[in-house]
Amino acid sequence: MKAQLLFLILLLINFTSIAQVFPDYQERALLGLKDSTLITQFLTTSSEGAIDPNEYKVGPGDILFISISGLDEKIFTPGIDPEGFIYIPRIGAIDLRNKTLSEAKVAIQTRLMKSFKDVDIHISLQNFRKLKVSLVGNVINPSTYVLSSSSRLLDLFVLSSGLTNSSDIRNIRINSKNGEQKKVDLLKFLRLGDYSQNPFLNDGDIVLVDKAERFVSLFGHIKYPGNYEYKEGESIDEVLNVAGGILYKARTDSIEIVRFTDDGKSQYSIYFSYEKIKSEKPKVNKGDFIIVREIPDYFDVHYVEVKGEIKYPGVYKIKKDETTLSQVINEAGGFKKNASLKDAVLYRTKADSTYDPELERLRLIPRADMTDDEYDYLKARSRQKRGRVVIDFEKLFLQKDSNEDVVLKIGDIITIPEKKEYISIIGQVVNPGNITYKTGLTIDDYINIAGGFSWRAKEGDVRVIRANTGEWVDAEDVDELKPGDTIWVPEDPPGPKFWEVFTTSLQVLGQIAAVVAATVAVIVATR
Repeated sequence: MKAQLLFLILLLINFTSIAQVFPDYQERALLGLKDSTLITQFLTTSSEGAIDPNEYKVGPGDILFISISGLDEKIFTPGIDPEGFIYIPRIGAIDLRNKTLSEAKVAIQTRLMKSFKDVDIHISLQNFRKLKVSLVGNVINPSTYVLSSSSRLLDLFVLSSGLTNSSDIRNIRINSKNGEQKKVDLLKFLRLGDYSQNPFLNDGDIVLVDKAERFVSLFGHIKYPGNYEYKEGESIDEVLNVAGGILYKARTDSIEIVRFTDDGKSQYSIYFSYEKIKSEKPKVNKGDFIIVREIPDYFDVHYVEVKGEIKYPGVYKIKKDETTLSQVINEAGGFKKNASLKDAVLYRTKADSTYDPELERLRLIPRADMTDDEYDYLKARSRQKRGRVVIDFEKLFLQKDSNEDVVLKIGDIITIPEKKEYISIIGQVVNPGNITYKTGLTIDDYINIAGGFSWRAKEGDVRVIRANTGEWVDAEDVDELKPGDTIWVPEDPPGPKFWEVFTTSLQVLGQIAAVVAATVAVIVATR
């Protein structure tokens, strides 16, 4: 009983972890690099150019370059000692603890100006120090890492092989040795290029990554919809900004916020205009659903495409519920001389995609377990060309039958193929291929033109595949062949393979030899 209870608990825990949907926006893929070659290449070749002296903090191990130019030039390259000081001969020690590079330059220059007059002083950072940073929490490889002092937060994640699918990258905490704490939203750097959210790391920093458990979900006409980590005190405007903002077809007068009540048991809706969201900065709550809907019939492009044997193929604008097939064909210049109206088709890209449970069921059943009706239904539905509109182009354009002149829909594709003035013959004939179509020739005539049946041909089971429907018809049921039809001569079931015959023969000969040997032994023994 205890074992069963434990199993149910583990199953429930596992199910809960699977059911929870974590953020999956594309930037998270960058934070999962595991190829050591890529990591080494990144760390040895990547550079963001000149560092910001107002942001970079100097520390033990950094080497400075100091040039004093006057009548003579004096050059010093002091290193910062473990206590945070540099020493310049005849000048003394200068305290650079907890100073940025810019502040360090001011402190050094102030001190030098007391000893030198009328000189030019140049101070720069000559070489970076190494530092140790700890990465802990919900990460792939929690550990302490050695980095260059020019490394930023993102460099640490690349070196450490990244984050898990449930890591919270919008609420990263950085704890420094001096007691300073900083909260970082790395997505703002990855999405918006905000360098303040990808800070330089300092020696002894502890980077803590929590597991994402509170979310805000964005739906509709937003550039990057999806689930995002919730940040305490963030406004709806900030969340939309991180998600790329709203699209140009978005309805801005009523953005819906679906929010949980305080007890978390029911939901209610609040509506804001986009202007109010930007001006009043209403806060987002954990668990909010932000829904931005589309303006109907706004900037809809009404067009169809005509391709194939038409004088001017391409895309053509239509008027909704007005433009007909014949109007577009006339605008496209009409058909070319070799166009096949019999094989022309109109496909509707916005076709009915209703799920057919019977078709899906039959696809899982072996043929032997189907009834004849089920098999016929499976073949018929499988041959059905989804989206094809049944139109007789010959009736419309040759006989001027306006009943065939359909009104076009957005995204329709009109395809006019070239005339197929040949019959294809495939399968077990001497010379399979295309043969020029001639009125009056029979199936046997075309087979003879192709050199006749090959030695493996199943002569009594010849089929014809109709060009316009794809239907398979037995040869004896075909009254007349049409251009583009295919004659298929199937192969007799192949005989046993040579190796199987050879091994079987060896087994039989071995058994015969054994019988002969036993018979000889018996004869010899009885003499």
